[in-house]
Amino acid sequence: MTLPNPRTRLEGAQRVRTALLEGKPVVRVVLLPRGPLRPPLAALEREALAAGATIWRAGEGDLRRMSAVSAEPAEAIAMCGPSPSANLTQALARGGISWLLHRAGYPSNVGFAVRTAEVSGADAVIVDAPNWNRADRSRASHVSMGADRLLPVLFESTQATLEAARAHGHRILALEDAGQAPPFEHDLTGGVLIVVGNERSGVPADVLSACDQVMRIPMPGFIPSYNVQAAIAAVAYERVRQLHQAAIG
Repeated sequence: MTLPNPRTRLEGAQRVRTALLEGKPVVRVVLLPRGPLRPPLAALEREALAAGATIWRAGEGDLRRMSAVSAEPAEAIAMCGPSPSANLTQALARGGISWLLHRAGYPSNVGFAVRTAEVSGADAVIVDAPNWNRADRSRASHVSMGADRLLPVLFESTQATLEAARAHGHRILALEDAGQAPPFEHDLTGGVLIVVGNERSGVPADVLSACDQVMRIPMPGFIPSYNVQAAIAAVAYERVRQLHQAAIG
């Protein structure tokens, strides 16, 4: 069973070449082995570059880890789907889930969040961090382990993001201690924007008031909060579970 995902994986040089020739699905990234390429793979690299795809080189271990279908490490793996460089309007128009990180404080947490968002099939991650510098963005990119090159990671204001989400008919849910119901009592399918607050101060009252609903992850332990990345992962997985249930009827 295949769950809805804006990005798809093609494994094997022939499948990748066919997609490049037909132009669908649109190939965005091609993963090839490090070192000298056999002539067929060198030709595939030239074809991918001519089609505007990005080339990544990886070792055998990474190719094995990325080969979800092949019995052996695939020699070529492609990521296909919408453009990772989409703007806010284009990303929200896709109608899936996007994440808004309001006034994120720690670049490492954002990097982990981006990785989680990509793995769970998000359309975009929007970061409201007006005080970040180039080093902060670079750190977030590094921690994401390349995930920020597979989906749009946009630096926009919270207000602009909320307005754009409304314009595209998205439901807006906040993840905050003030919530009453856990994520598994909310519908997380369809077009939805999840708002996550600053690690110290959470989601402010004026942003909460602009949301349709507020979720709260159960915390039965003594420490009263999860790491923000762990909280995002919990909600992301719950959405995947709901999509799975919907797919099997």
